[in-house]
Amino acid sequence: MKDQLEPLAQPSSPKDLFVAFTALALQGFGGVLAVAQRVLCEQKRWLTKEQFLEILAIGQVLPGPNVCNVALMVGDRFFGWRGAFAALAGMMAVPLAIVLLVTAVYAQYALQPAVAGALKGMGAVAAGLIVGTALKLAAALRVNPMGLGVCIGFIGLALVGVALLRWPLVWVLLGLGSLAWAFAWRRLRAVPGARADGP
Repeated sequence: MKDQLEPLAQPSSPKDLFVAFTALALQGFGGVLAVAQRVLCEQKRWLTKEQFLEILAIGQVLPGPNVCNVALMVGDRFFGWRGAFAALAGMMAVPLAIVLLVTAVYAQYALQPAVAGALKGMGAVAAGLIVGTALKLAAALRVNPMGLGVCIGFIGLALVGVALLRWPLVWVLLGLGSLAWAFAWRRLRAVPGARADGP
């Protein structure tokens, strides 16, 4: 509770964003989102979990890698286009060099059984990171205007649509996303003084 009462911090400059997102990207082996939530919400305290969840939701719907979309939106939030560019550059510059190097090495050793086994193990860890991040962010759903039960219902429908029925993600996002948006908008309109305009 104490964390939520303290005022949020802010990056001091676009350079601060660049350095923070570079460090964040270098910690994100197997998935940056888990690290992004911890760094931006818990360490840097630039965003609340609710704000991060709102930005992530928008980033998931937009085309392109969701973590890059998150970097752009966080950077823009503080320093406009300069911040967006600095955050995205921090997210991409050093990891790009590392990926190019690893790709060259992988091309040489991809058929080695030890390398293939290591990659399967890393896949399980990456899946665990995604699940862990989802569980940490689920706490923010308690204050969602739709209510926890409705949120869980939409989560279940999305899982069924994508994982079981194998519907294209874009149609699940458009269909369920539109329904969830309309439902939340109606709930917010019904509560005096609530925001209906988003983040």
